[in-house]
Amino acid sequence: MSIPQIPSCSTLSASWTRDPYFVAPSHIAVQVDGLSLAHPRVCPGIMASILTERQQDDLHKGILDYLHSAGFLKTYEQFKEEVPRMESFQPDTDKKTSGLLAKKWTSVIRMQKKIIDLEQRLAQALEENQNMAYLPNGTGKKGGDADWLPNATSVKHRLTGHRDKVNAVAFHPLYSVLASVSDDSTVKIWDWESGDLERTLKGHTKRVSGCHYNSNGTTLATCSYDLFIKLWNVENDYQNFATLRGHEHSISSVQFLPGDDKVISSSRDQSLRIWEVATTHCIKVISPHDNWIRSAIPSLDGRFVITCSMDHTAKIVDISTGEVKAEFRGHENSIDVAHICPADAVPAIKELITVKNPQSAPAVTDPSLAFAVTGSRDKQIKIWDARGGQCLHTLTGHDNWISALVFHPNGQYLLSASDDKTIRVWDLKTGRCTKTIADAHDAFITSMAWGRQAISAGSSDEKRLVNVLATSGNDQTVKIWLPKRTG
Repeated sequence: MSIPQIPSCSTLSASWTRDPYFVAPSHIAVQVDGLSLAHPRVCPGIMASILTERQQDDLHKGILDYLHSAGFLKTYEQFKEEVPRMESFQPDTDKKTSGLLAKKWTSVIRMQKKIIDLEQRLAQALEENQNMAYLPNGTGKKGGDADWLPNATSVKHRLTGHRDKVNAVAFHPLYSVLASVSDDSTVKIWDWESGDLERTLKGHTKRVSGCHYNSNGTTLATCSYDLFIKLWNVENDYQNFATLRGHEHSISSVQFLPGDDKVISSSRDQSLRIWEVATTHCIKVISPHDNWIRSAIPSLDGRFVITCSMDHTAKIVDISTGEVKAEFRGHENSIDVAHICPADAVPAIKELITVKNPQSAPAVTDPSLAFAVTGSRDKQIKIWDARGGQCLHTLTGHDNWISALVFHPNGQYLLSASDDKTIRVWDLKTGRCTKTIADAHDAFITSMAWGRQAISAGSSDEKRLVNVLATSGNDQTVKIWLPKRTG
């Protein structure tokens, strides 16, 4: 092997400034097999002024040890000739210099990664501090849990136990209970306040794709790729008391309709089915799409359902007649999530549309069906006129498929989750992304649910209302996000 060419000091300096992992050295270096090695003849004045004679000797021994162990014998001999004090050096695996350079190199890289992580956290904290001016009154102050927004430090529990990706989560409407469903064919019931696993429900034989509690929390509905919907009696140890059969392909979602006497499901068989809980009969089949229906969420009054499909459209469907009331076209890929905007969010969205697109601002006569929001595999979130079907505004920022959308209960924000592993918080009045939580999960985020529930306050019987967010991912985990003061 030939002796490496030694670059000039100016060349070295220029290369250091381009290296994102560069840490200011205590010596000047030449490159051998990608590793920086100190050389006494490169800018000797700098080296002499930084290192003592003993430090130089230890460094030279480390370099020689590396060259010898890596098989660079010609360079090893040449280096010994150029450093007279090293002529008698002999490699010894028992000496402290053995493997020193490799150990130092890995420790430097590890430290640099920690520095980068701390810098990212600092940048996020500064961004959140900047955005405090945009938050509603009360946020970040004592008693401000009602307007709390999650951040990177808000994870109270990381729930593990599923053996495959977790597809959906659902909060119990009254208690600190959360259901999660997974590709491992199981349903798990957790106490989200303590983080404890309460029970595992078995009955499905393939991926469990969706879950939903009825309004008083007495029944849990789950759906699966095994073509079945199962109803579980919460008050009787979650006994499976009914199985609904009729879909001809994988079932994507299941939801109770207002009143709790019916459920609605969507499927890859391109149909919506409405089931009567008391009889377990399918009482209506609606086919609004010509491809896999990914989700079906009813309106709060139960008159309509918003659907989304792999045919790149979302639709508002009249449940009683099956008539399509509005169709949303504009996404360039499958739409995996769609919601009717709650009435609390209508004033903020009206303000956004009036500023961004005043000519398109619709007259709102019924706040319960004014706007809709969709998230797609084209990485975009769109806000629509729920009655006219016109796209009013597009939120861009995610780098991968949009997998989940939830509205903050105060009506000011929309939270989105994506396969890019981030959660983003959008100010509905301005359309700005005011917060990004990077690496919210270690893999794709699959679902997100928001709860506002009463939990115990200290040792007394007093209850207080707090916000809680649950997310699930391909990393087989569920995360519980809470305001710091609740833990």
